[in-house]
Amino acid sequence: MDKILEYFGDMCVKKSSVRDLFATLSVPAFIRDWFLKRYSDSDGELNLEFAQAKLKDILPRKDSWNSILDKLMRGESVKFVAKLSVHLDIKANTVTFALPDFGVDHATTFIDPEVWKDHKDELLCGDGEIWGVITLERRTVIQGGKRIGNLALADFRSFVPYKVDLEYFKSCREQFSLDEWIDLLLMAMDYNPDGFIDQDEKLAMLTRLLPFVEKRLNLIELAPKGTGKSYVFSQISKHGWLVSGGVMTRAKMFYDMKNKVDGLVAYYDYVALDEIATIKFPDVAEMQGALKGYLESGTYNVGVKAGKADAGIVMLGNIAAERMNTELNMFATLPGLFGDSALIDRFHGFIEGWNIPRMNENLKAEGWALNSEYFSEILHLFRDDILIKNVIDAILDIPRDADTRDTTAVKRIASAYVKLLFPAWDSVEKVDVEQFEKYCLKPAVKMRGIIRRQLEIMDTEYRKKPMAEYRVKAE
Repeated sequence: MDKILEYFGDMCVKKSSVRDLFATLSVPAFIRDWFLKRYSDSDGELNLEFAQAKLKDILPRKDSWNSILDKLMRGESVKFVAKLSVHLDIKANTVTFALPDFGVDHATTFIDPEVWKDHKDELLCGDGEIWGVITLERRTVIQGGKRIGNLALADFRSFVPYKVDLEYFKSCREQFSLDEWIDLLLMAMDYNPDGFIDQDEKLAMLTRLLPFVEKRLNLIELAPKGTGKSYVFSQISKHGWLVSGGVMTRAKMFYDMKNKVDGLVAYYDYVALDEIATIKFPDVAEMQGALKGYLESGTYNVGVKAGKADAGIVMLGNIAAERMNTELNMFATLPGLFGDSALIDRFHGFIEGWNIPRMNENLKAEGWALNSEYFSEILHLFRDDILIKNVIDAILDIPRDADTRDTTAVKRIASAYVKLLFPAWDSVEKVDVEQFEKYCLKPAVKMRGIIRRQLEIMDTEYRKKPMAEYRVKAE
């Protein structure tokens, strides 16, 4: 689309079948697009042989760490892409880093003072961890008669070679029709808009982005296999975390008392629990209690630790064709942890994943699109945008007898829809009421309504008070 290049030129990459190379190497989309931006020619094309050779150097595998150490021990510097975390120790007056993907902790590292001076803001801007191009060197520092560290961060370069300006992004929306904007978002997600049957299918796919832009938006999605749940929640943004199977404990999710380490919710915009039927919860009662508190207020108490976070919790699961019916108990086959209606009530909305098409070759993006790295930063910045929240508060007519959890859910989901589809609506005067009702309010009410219907099936207590009607205030 020429219009994308016209308004987002520096923030675009040309997406093509080259993605398959990166997929084979398990490279996330945000890293792939950074690589494409850096090494493609002026027409957006990338030489596959060059890419394959370069990727081995710039994105080493975990089992390559000994080879990296060998080079460092021979006095060479090593430059590659990595995720690192920074630790400031006030008592020792040191700044160290860790490389979690390679098992390198803070005990044997330090950050070069000049690097810290020049890149401090970038190194501290991540929620606990940040991706970048790093240069390592082996050095020895003597401090107070002691040998301090031997692995130095000798240089750091952020992924983002451009300014991520949310206000500019919002202003560009006015240059696109709604259909064009929807297609722009889908291309940024790596999906070909022409592969969808209609606008409804496209909007169903975009629903997965809601927790990317809205703080503490808790959702449940049940979908057939092969509809791309794992891809969207693990590959598009570095600010989210996908848990796929395995064991989930309160310590991992919220706070580890033994090691005094914050859990996943402290570091990410959302935590998605994929293949929920296969995840094991060793202490169901403990996890259930912690989740209830967090889903309700964003706070958690573990031992003496009282924490607060903004991560949304997204529960993802597969569903058989015969159970794709909101009038049945769709949660009956989920782990016992989710058999508690009070817990389910704290999820804001339900995504009908069966309305999202199964992934096929025709759905793979081809052509110019927003760089996934840029797109993920834009989605992340929207979480702190309070203007749209104020607009929602101002235009919604909330019934006096409305259930508070229902109201919270409808507001958050509607706000997220506005951020995605109509980001320039930062004042009441700019809102198109008809479009707001059709594309934001009604979908929000429906998503919350499915949760309410499931609650009524699970627990007769919820049948006593039906969900209130939400509408725009009369002028």
